[in-house]
Amino acid sequence: MLRTEQFTINIGPQHPSTHGGLHVEAVMDGEFIVDAIVHLGYVHRSVEKIAESRTYPQYVPYTSRLDYLASHLPTLGYCQAVEKMLGVAVPERAEYIRIIMAEFSRIASHLLFIGSCAIDLGATTGLIYCLRDRERIMDMFEMTSGQRLIASYMRIGGVSEDLPDTFIPAARSFIADFPEMIAEYDGLIIGNEILQARLKGVGRLNADDAIAYGVSGPNLRACGIDYDIRKAEPYGIYDRFDFTVPLAENGDSWDRLLVRMEEMQQSIHIIEQALNQLPEGEVKAKVPRIIKPAEGIEVYHRIESSKGELGYYIVADGGEKPYRLHVRAPSFINLMVLPMISKGGKLQDIIANIATLDPVLGESDR
Repeated sequence: MLRTEQFTINIGPQHPSTHGGLHVEAVMDGEFIVDAIVHLGYVHRSVEKIAESRTYPQYVPYTSRLDYLASHLPTLGYCQAVEKMLGVAVPERAEYIRIIMAEFSRIASHLLFIGSCAIDLGATTGLIYCLRDRERIMDMFEMTSGQRLIASYMRIGGVSEDLPDTFIPAARSFIADFPEMIAEYDGLIIGNEILQARLKGVGRLNADDAIAYGVSGPNLRACGIDYDIRKAEPYGIYDRFDFTVPLAENGDSWDRLLVRMEEMQQSIHIIEQALNQLPEGEVKAKVPRIIKPAEGIEVYHRIESSKGELGYYIVADGGEKPYRLHVRAPSFINLMVLPMISKGGKLQDIIANIATLDPVLGESDR
């Protein structure tokens, strides 16, 4: 049998399709992938270690840098973890506002996923459409926090300020226009035969391997596993909302795309319910100016982030700063299946696999 000498092609760390400082060594035998070696650490910022030298409130802005594509979600997880340590009850209005901002963050992340997946595979126009619509969410983030990308609006005990008068009309306008946006994505991106050929059957991940590796979020649900923390272990007030958990069967790149498309529509449904039920009242609980959880308290709190299970493990020593903080980052864990789902494929399949696993490197490296 004729065999060729293996060779390595480096993808990243400076390559637009790696979505940040990701370096993948593709070991090739002719056209086919023998192995894909993942190298991380290019954007490591010691975010966990920094927590040990910051007070509990001071650390809040750092969390939005973890997943800067859905910045309200990691901040929500951290604030709820500290609230669990302190036994703080968040006001009703603040709980609803948090849900609204969290789901808008999920949509913003998925919109960028769809657009970047399209351009990674050569469909430039798809990215422009998704960025156009995502800008409206960024405008709403700016209304509430003054920040667009790494918005810091959540606070321990609630949110920093009440919603401005311009927010609810903007949110309802986005909801009204969203079906038209989805129809455009279906026609321009999802219905594209070339994109379907690049994704269907590519990067297949079976359910058993996904569970063994600890894969979570849309990547897990694309394998047919019905698991969403918002349903399985509701946090905040998610148990008050009616929504379904989108599932697929094949666990390939195509299914990972379809699951996120449907998740955006479910997020719109949640936001609409939250706006209709939004009560009046305070937006922040009375929290001590100096937060000092009792020595020996340990807490782990997890949320359903846009990438999967995002968890915070915090240990208190009785001081103003965490003794130890660890982030369970879904992007880091999801990336570990890249070699397995890429073997046997062709070089361009690695690009599709990275795109549909949807990692964010700020969270993977920390």
